[in-house]
Amino acid sequence: MKSKVLTVLCVLFGLMMINAGLNKFLNYMPMPEVSEEMMQVMNGFMAVKWIFPLVALVEIIGGALIAIPKTRALGALVILPVMVGIMVHHLVHDMAGIVIPLVMFAINLWAIAANWDKYAPIFKD
Repeated sequence: MKSKVLTVLCVLFGLMMINAGLNKFLNYMPMPEVSEEMMQVMNGFMAVKWIFPLVALVEIIGGALIAIPKTRALGALVILPVMVGIMVHHLVHDMAGIVIPLVMFAINLWAIAANWDKYAPIFKD
């Protein structure tokens, strides 16, 4: 039962990450109202031309990998740095919007914990 719940959550997580990545390329979702501080942060990211395409690509690839049970262990690691960035961003700039990223981060950590046996050989002497 636990694995079925994790599979459903990982598929939803993966779809959300794929959607976020595609939106960075295609801009089909409207941008919510942001504060002046957030606008400065976004302008800084946009000034470095390669950051958004790189994050978008990682979101798309990581989202696809985590949605597929066979590649979930790799996908959870690929998407982890993006999730850490999202969490730090919300902790510093937007505490009001932290609920969804917190849930997604928990799903990512659960996927890593559930696949820990696949990572174990990395840590062996």
